[in-house]
Amino acid sequence: MSSSAPLTDAKKPDASPSERKDIDSPESPKSSTHDLVTVIEPPSSWFALNLVEVWRYRDLLLLLMWRDISARFRQSVVGYGWAILRPLVTALIYTLVFSVFVRIETDVPYPIFAFAGLIPWMYFSGTLSAVTGSIVGGGALLKKVYFPRLVLPLATVGVGLVELVLQLIVLAGLMVFYQYIPGWPILCLPVFVFVTILTALAFGIWFTALNVKYRDVGMAIPFLIQIWMYLCPIIYPISAVPEAWRPIYALNPMVGVVEGFRWSVLGSAPPNFLLLGLSSAISLGILLLGIVWFRKVETTFADVI
Repeated sequence: MSSSAPLTDAKKPDASPSERKDIDSPESPKSSTHDLVTVIEPPSSWFALNLVEVWRYRDLLLLLMWRDISARFRQSVVGYGWAILRPLVTALIYTLVFSVFVRIETDVPYPIFAFAGLIPWMYFSGTLSAVTGSIVGGGALLKKVYFPRLVLPLATVGVGLVELVLQLIVLAGLMVFYQYIPGWPILCLPVFVFVTILTALAFGIWFTALNVKYRDVGMAIPFLIQIWMYLCPIIYPISAVPEAWRPIYALNPMVGVVEGFRWSVLGSAPPNFLLLGLSSAISLGILLLGIVWFRKVETTFADVI
């Protein structure tokens, strides 16, 4: 015994154009929902940097930068004055010890010699410390929402730049007092600032990834920075380094930065640009390898912190 049941819409051999539009059109609710789905996948290979994803989250990057800048000086009596007082007082102490007591000879007055060397160094040391602690410090945010983890260390760069601009204004006042007028090398100043940022990120990216699993890294950073400072011509001129040791000494990327900074603003002896280029290339290679390693292990950050 057979019964004839009406065909459903799915079984109709010939659906009308309007019915086909409801099923297959991109304007249907199903297709609209599909378009909003974001698939999060691990890096496809070791060298998949995927920096385009970081660019898509640039609004978050700028927001975190502004948060760090405002949090640094919030509820502070002196406020942004700390960005000026720290290098200024340090330069005065160095002037007393190394210009009056020890009497180190420099080609420019020692106060502006020391202050000009401290400006890039304080930016580098502060950014390196901030980058190293950025992932651990942002652990609560990592567990709540997805975003490229590389945004956190990159956001720490902005705080030091604000302080650096304020310190340059004070240096300009000291140069007026000592009657030093910068020449055309001042145009190269942004290049040395960029190399400072590159160097801080190159080492900071490695340290922040290691600091997630080994907290000893964060504790060792202040000690490392203190040692690193004495290996840079900040409180003494590079002429105090024996000639035979200078090629090895100049492989330290901050040596060329400090010398180049002084050259651009004070017109002192120019750095060795060949060694500066070599050390900068090494820093760039360290940065790229650090990003590769960071992208590979970032999937474990939320579980380890």
